[in-house]
Amino acid sequence: MKFVLLFLLSIITSRAQSTYSIDALTGRGDLILIGNEFKLQKEAHDAFNKMQAEASKEGIRIKIISSYRSYNQQKSIWNRKYSYLISTGLNSHQAILKVIEYSTLPGTSRHHWGTDIDIVDEAVTIPRYSLVSRNYESKGVFENLKKWMDSNAEKFGFYLVYTNNSERKGFKYEPWHYSYRSLSKKMLEEFLNVNQDILLKDTSLKGINSINQEFISKYFLDQVLDINSSLK
Repeated sequence: MKFVLLFLLSIITSRAQSTYSIDALTGRGDLILIGNEFKLQKEAHDAFNKMQAEASKEGIRIKIISSYRSYNQQKSIWNRKYSYLISTGLNSHQAILKVIEYSTLPGTSRHHWGTDIDIVDEAVTIPRYSLVSRNYESKGVFENLKKWMDSNAEKFGFYLVYTNNSERKGFKYEPWHYSYRSLSKKMLEEFLNVNQDILLKDTSLKGINSINQEFISKYFLDQVLDINSSLK
């Protein structure tokens, strides 16, 4: 009984000290963002500018191609990919498993937080399909960018989210996706307190009838939490 009371107290205390609203954590608004084409929270934005300036001294021109993404933007990506996969003959369950190799359920994307970025190097010719891991490997067009980020990104507070670890579950390796840790770590902690049922209420989300609480629980363990340990 004492343990239960302490557990409930910890939840109440955690929620009382929350910095971000549910809307902010799930991409539905209520975040203060700055930037023109690509938006971030101010602290992350300023840190990125410093990193970008330092990289430019070595001929690396870091370009953000995705940063803040709203719930509706993520839903559009989800619905488009799901519809395409269904058109190829996959059933709903198969399509969903394929989508979540790289794309998140709307409401769960780290891009909702204004802390995460997808990057390329505009000092080279950017290929049509830029966010492909081979582009960041040896002899890939973004090889120099990746080497520089490996050596310097964490100095500016940016950490690779989905690492190249064969034992890691969830989303596949994304050498382009970095997170500004000092903000995103706190947001992840608060996001884990959000009632997961909120993810099951959008009837306009394609495949929603194939998504249940069991799926959501596994999704949180694998996709949401099996990330770079430095970000947890």
